Amino acid sequence: MASLNSSSTWDSNLGHERCLFYFIFHFETKLSHGLRGFLYFLALAYCFVGLSAITDRFFRSMENVVKHSRAVEEIDPLTNTKVIKYEKVWNYTIADITLLAFGTSFPQISLATIDAIRNIGSLTAGGLGPGTLVGSAAFDLFPIHAVCVVVPKAGELKRISDIGVWLVELFWSFWAYIWLYIILKIWTPNVITLWEALLTVAQFGLLLIHAYAQDKRWPYVSLPMTRSERPEDWVPAEKNAPYRDGNKTRDNYPEVDEDRNSIIVDIFSIHSANTEQCRVDTIPHKDDLLSVWKMQFVDALTLESPESKKLNSKSLRVAKALWKLVLAPWRLLFAFVPPYQIANGWIAFIFSLVFISGIAYIVTKITDLISCVTGINAYIIALTALAAGTSWPDLVASKIAAERQITADSAIANITCSNSVNIYIGIGVPWLIDTLYNYIAYKKPLRIENAAGLSFSLLIFFATSVGCIGVLVFRRLTLGAELGGPRHWAWLTCFYLMLLWLVFVVLSSLQVSNII
Repeated sequence: MASLNSSSTWDSNLGHERCLFYFIFHFETKLSHGLRGFLYFLALAYCFVGLSAITDRFFRSMENVVKHSRAVEEIDPLTNTKVIKYEKVWNYTIADITLLAFGTSFPQISLATIDAIRNIGSLTAGGLGPGTLVGSAAFDLFPIHAVCVVVPKAGELKRISDIGVWLVELFWSFWAYIWLYIILKIWTPNVITLWEALLTVAQFGLLLIHAYAQDKRWPYVSLPMTRSERPEDWVPAEKNAPYRDGNKTRDNYPEVDEDRNSIIVDIFSIHSANTEQCRVDTIPHKDDLLSVWKMQFVDALTLESPESKKLNSKSLRVAKALWKLVLAPWRLLFAFVPPYQIANGWIAFIFSLVFISGIAYIVTKITDLISCVTGINAYIIALTALAAGTSWPDLVASKIAAERQITADSAIANITCSNSVNIYIGIGVPWLIDTLYNYIAYKKPLRIENAAGLSFSLLIFFATSVGCIGVLVFRRLTLGAELGGPRHWAWLTCFYLMLLWLVFVVLSSLQVSNII
């Protein structure tokens, strides 16, 4: 790829500057800006398809990480004998904040970190990362809530069972954006110091401690609120119940799509309490692991699965085969990720992060090119297209939770926690990288070039988010639940939340464009 440090030149025939940057081949610069913009947008969309695919594999590895359990010896008070029980290593709340929220936010975090690394040595921070993360926060809060509200079946109500943990997560989510506004406009206007970056990252640790304290109901630091309707098994019991297949009976283990060519996995089986069963089912023999890894490559090149062949509609079969052909390059590349059964999923977890970072790097390059050939402000692209594309994993995760889980806890917690992770880690870590380098090399802080636009977006986000939380509280008081309910009320809430998102995007874009 060409370096993006060169400049544009004036083209007298076109009447505007010609972009000299190119993605792979130099002859791209000979094409018209309109055609190049169209092709680069297609490339960006294809990267989002790949990002969604590798994130699904990431979820599958994360599932195995969270299912990891440890043997605990206890003395049976009746028989006075030792009894070995298996307990999960991960706490529900901590897993939701760290693995789930961090995992779904990793595309944005990778993009922001790569943007910061590209700007090392510059006294001015890049705007691509912060713009994407603030835009992603708006996408998480409005469109994803809108989808989750209508996902439950008509008349079905799903409410937050542990309102205390949600309030803690909500507080830290709101505080994250208030804190960002303080350091951008009040404390040290338009610059970020090393201490501000350090404090931003440190607050993620405080969020973890506070949420865990609330979950365990520690005295003095937790809200005196009881936990209601929280089942021991986070996933409905009937999902893991034995079922009959002809004359045979078999257990329905934590659900993975039986079509091996589909890489969508129910990530919320990580909350299944049946740990011993999962441990036996997910640790195959070494030879079986090699067979599984080999099958990943076979599946990547298979265009029609046995399930697809059973479809009566020929056009639907052709459409599915064509879609798998489009996905084939990504699927073949991601087949190199080791099977998630190895080392409790950690190796696949790390490999997936590496692939996500690589795609994020390509996305930053394509975004620069789109901005160059179209003249659209890069911050606006980050606020809209990049934010929506990189937030797709958040949408998938919350949608699955709203469909499968008895309560609304994880569906909504993923949204609020992802927004906290976006600020404390997604913006904090990149700023820490740049401010640390600038402090060592120049003894100067990091300047934020578009601080005014970012601050304005934060104010609009905060104002519209009050409207979002307000309608959730209203639904809780009137319907008794945040998600679901009568179909017409669910769709009305959905349209209202989408309207709030449009207000945020339009006003933020107009301000950056100096129209308002």
